Amino acid sequence: MKLPVISGIDVIRRLKRVGFIATRQKGSHVRLEKFDGEKIIKLTVPLHDEMKKGTLLRIIKDAKLTAEEFEKLK
Repeated sequence: MKLPVISGIDVIRRLKRVGFIATRQKGSHVRLEKFDGEKIIKLTVPLHDEMKKGTLLRIIKDAKLTAEEFEKLK
C-alpha cells in the first residue's frame, strides 16, 4: 500500500480518532499519548506540511496500527 502525502496536523487528527490525546507541544512537535491496557503509548508528531515517508511509517508502527488501518481513519 502506498502511503499518502500528509501533514502533521492531519496525522494528529487521524490518531485522535483512535484515542490518542495531545498532551503537550514543544516548538513544532506535538506529543500524543494513549492508554493501551496497562501501558501508555507515547508518540511525537512533527507539524510539517509534508511528513516524510519514513517518519510517517514509524509513527503508524509505534501507534500499533497498520498502514491500511491508518488510511481508513480519513
